[in-house]
Amino acid sequence: MAEWDPTDFDLVWYLENLSDEEFQSFKNHLQQEMQRLGLLQIPSINLARTKKELAKVLMTSYEAQYTWNMAFSIFRKLRREDLCRKINTRRNRNEETHKSLMRTKFQLLSEMCPFSGIHYKFYYQVMGDIFYTLELSYDSRTSSTENLNVFLVGDRAAGKSMIIKTAVEEWTFGEMWKETISYIVHLSSHEANQTINCSLIQLISKDWPNRQAPVADILSNPQRLLFIFEDLDNMDFNFSIDESLLCSDSRQPVPISILFLSLLRRKMASGSWVLIASRPNCDPSIKTLMGRKDCCVSLELSDENKQDYFYLFFKDRQKAVTAFTHVLDNEILVDLCQVPVLCWIVCTVLKQQMDKGEDIRLSCQTPTDIYAHFLASALTSEAQVTANQHHLVLLNRLCLLALEGLFHNTLSFSTSDLRSVGFSRVDIFVLQGMNILLHSSHPKSHYKFLHLNIQEFCAAVACLIVLPNCSIPSAKKPYKEKRELYNDFGPIITSIFGLLNEKKRKILETSLGCQLPKAASFRRNLLMLMRHLGNNPILLEHHTPLFYSLFENQEEEIVKETMGFFSEATVHIHAHTDLMVSLYCLQHCHSLKKLKLCIQHIFENRNPAVMLTPSQTKSLDYWSEICCLLHTKENLRELEICGSVIDSISEKLLSKALGHPNCQLQTLRLTYFSAGTEFDNLFRSMVRNRNLTLLNLSCMPVSLNVFSLLREILSGPTCSIQHLSFVNCNLPASACAEISSILISSRQLKKLTLSENPVGNNGVKTLCEAVLHPDCVLESLTLFHCCLTERCSVYITKLLILSKTLKHLDLCVNYLQNRGVLALTFPLSLPECRLQEIELSGCFFTSDVCLYIAAALIYYNLHLRRLELAYNKIQDAGVELLCYALKHPNCKLETLGLEGCELTSACCQSLTSVLISSKTLKTLNLSENNLGNEGARKLVEGLGHPECVLEAFGIRMSDLNAETQRLLMAVREKNTKLVFLYRSCSMREGRQFSGSLGSQSSTKSNYAWQFASTTEETAVSGQPL
Repeated sequence: MAEWDPTDFDLVWYLENLSDEEFQSFKNHLQQEMQRLGLLQIPSINLARTKKELAKVLMTSYEAQYTWNMAFSIFRKLRREDLCRKINTRRNRNEETHKSLMRTKFQLLSEMCPFSGIHYKFYYQVMGDIFYTLELSYDSRTSSTENLNVFLVGDRAAGKSMIIKTAVEEWTFGEMWKETISYIVHLSSHEANQTINCSLIQLISKDWPNRQAPVADILSNPQRLLFIFEDLDNMDFNFSIDESLLCSDSRQPVPISILFLSLLRRKMASGSWVLIASRPNCDPSIKTLMGRKDCCVSLELSDENKQDYFYLFFKDRQKAVTAFTHVLDNEILVDLCQVPVLCWIVCTVLKQQMDKGEDIRLSCQTPTDIYAHFLASALTSEAQVTANQHHLVLLNRLCLLALEGLFHNTLSFSTSDLRSVGFSRVDIFVLQGMNILLHSSHPKSHYKFLHLNIQEFCAAVACLIVLPNCSIPSAKKPYKEKRELYNDFGPIITSIFGLLNEKKRKILETSLGCQLPKAASFRRNLLMLMRHLGNNPILLEHHTPLFYSLFENQEEEIVKETMGFFSEATVHIHAHTDLMVSLYCLQHCHSLKKLKLCIQHIFENRNPAVMLTPSQTKSLDYWSEICCLLHTKENLRELEICGSVIDSISEKLLSKALGHPNCQLQTLRLTYFSAGTEFDNLFRSMVRNRNLTLLNLSCMPVSLNVFSLLREILSGPTCSIQHLSFVNCNLPASACAEISSILISSRQLKKLTLSENPVGNNGVKTLCEAVLHPDCVLESLTLFHCCLTERCSVYITKLLILSKTLKHLDLCVNYLQNRGVLALTFPLSLPECRLQEIELSGCFFTSDVCLYIAAALIYYNLHLRRLELAYNKIQDAGVELLCYALKHPNCKLETLGLEGCELTSACCQSLTSVLISSKTLKTLNLSENNLGNEGARKLVEGLGHPECVLEAFGIRMSDLNAETQRLLMAVREKNTKLVFLYRSCSMREGRQFSGSLGSQSSTKSNYAWQFASTTEETAVSGQPL
């Protein structure tokens, strides 16, 4: 390599080598070059008389690359080939120097990976398509667009770093990007997170000796410059930055996130290329960075890739076939082999078991088996370690380190961390040789477990053995990178379930002599927790993590006992294995009454003309078995299919099960379906099901075709649907004509729910006319939050007077105001009105109307039994009027809802009088009112009176002191029929839908355990969580 010449970057030297005539020509050409490069002209340039002055002005006014590019172009025009040759020589030498620096850097990184040999061979032979894509993507001759960004996306340990390392090493030897890339600037997430402000010059210079890089040459031709940002998901960046803040000056230090976005948007280094590596579960804002023409390369191992890995690992092809066939026959192991390092672990264990003559079909069924065998074999592989039982010491310390690390968001451990749990230097060296601990490249001089799965498994073992208290120094670190944050202990729970299986525990006990003394108590505690979750279904948002845990356990006794606690199940199905584990557990759930399924990514985008793959065939087999539960589970009464995408084949299987003569289903809910979903087969199957009485189509668009089909089905003589619900379907007034047609044609339909739809006054007019039709038999109409105003009261008043069938009307959360509600009290006062229940919560009326409501309760109305007035400004004055009516012997009201009506203790004496004197009032809800301790104690007198017939009472317990709560509890203990209410009217059927459909991680078996917050009911009842 040529020696470095101190005059290489001395512009004065170059200008001194020009004659006076050439120097003047140089100055004359400058203006033209500035215009060509789009640079601002500096007046001082024309004033510069000497060569030294001109060089100083140019170097201080413009970025170095522009100055040297202008100089090179002018030297060529002046035919000074010697100066051009000197610049080219310098540039070529710097390119080679840079490649040498990159080669050294990436060779150091590769030395930290103990599998570089087999993994390099695997990536080079099997992942050739990826390298081919990277080769072509950064070639302006083949790329369809300039400034291309390539996103390399893959899960943890999928090989992103290996591909980058291999590509860069190939480039340094001239085997890749030979004619397209001259410089590569690499930035890891750890480097980025350690940097606050940085200029492009500083970024380019970071890997050069003394941080002195030939920036002018590197930036002289950005089309030959590649930026690599590794592990973007781990970078602590703000990606929501205003475009006006982006920077174009390579010399200006800016926040690292602004520098990144400036490069990505090509505000600087225009024409350069960018390669970004990231995990798929990154911040959603990162996904917005990808342009329409950018390229995304996904690192997912296909079954063919996995097979190739097995063939590379096993020297004996027959053993490779046997091992891979076993994996293919076990979907959980197929799912486990999602990245190369996990393939290596599986291959290692299978080979060891086969070499021992073991039947891998029995010894290697689940990840728990694999990890237990791996640890047991590794820790007993060194004779010196096992001679004095030191392998048990190593295991205990490993487990302690793993658990402490996960508890304190630590996945990379310092030597101080290792020493804190008792490891010596020799121990660390031994564990590295066993491939349990590896060197971590970021940060340096740190260690990590072979894979997070191994750390999680060790943490699970730690939960079942007795370990000393310990705190690792890294736990006190104030800053943690994103990838260090650990908040999903689901995999640990799954492994614990696996280790509760005695046969799986024996792998560790037999090989290592390791006892798990806490297993029995853990089993008891888990079963107690499962019983509590089964008794309180609202606490567990979905059951998929539990199903994976039980499938991992594989012990029929514990699976049956656990599933016996649950009468409800909510299952998120995003992958083939989700179907498998769900079927396994649901088959053991003999008390199942309610089932909710959220199915995505399984049956969508499938071409019916193309033959099914083996995986798709298995999915349909599992789905068919799940559908059969509809007629094999004798207690199953309710099914909800939520936010799902199902094709014609899967729909036919569901329809067949729904129409089976043994199907006892009474309720079918179809929610959050997309527009255009066809339900033809499903709806027609309802004709054959005489038990099905409720059909709920909610939170989804309803087309004219669906309405037409419903009219056809519901009008049939064999259809038993009595309750039809459309909640939050964005139905306009015009849809009410279709609904009215259904009401008139169906002789079974008794209840209609249209909550959360903007049907408006015009829509209600159409509905009222339909309900009054002699063929309509509707008894209940729910119009909760339907954009109604006082104008609709004209139609509803007529309906209440003339209808012979309507018994229940819900008008909650509509802008009726005083005039609208006042109009409704008129028919309530007439003996012709057959209404038994009316709900007017949140209708924006005041106490002024209560006099007329009270009159309606006293005079003539012999039918009204339930009155809901919650969340209106009734106040104490209004309650006084209502209490007068409630005490009247003509009043037959049984239920009164007054939640959130701005009541105080002033009205409690009157309410107490009602509690004592009324012989019909069974339910009174006063929740969400500031009654205070004084008011509550007055009510206690009424509740405890022997003449009180109340059976349900609602009050906000959190406002009351301990003494008042004790008095209320004493009343409840004395009156065993009395129940305290903790749900307001807004929590009832059809009034609250969750917008979350459980969009889980794409990692198939790694669902998070999601627990709902403790309800007031649970807190008051004193039940432990």
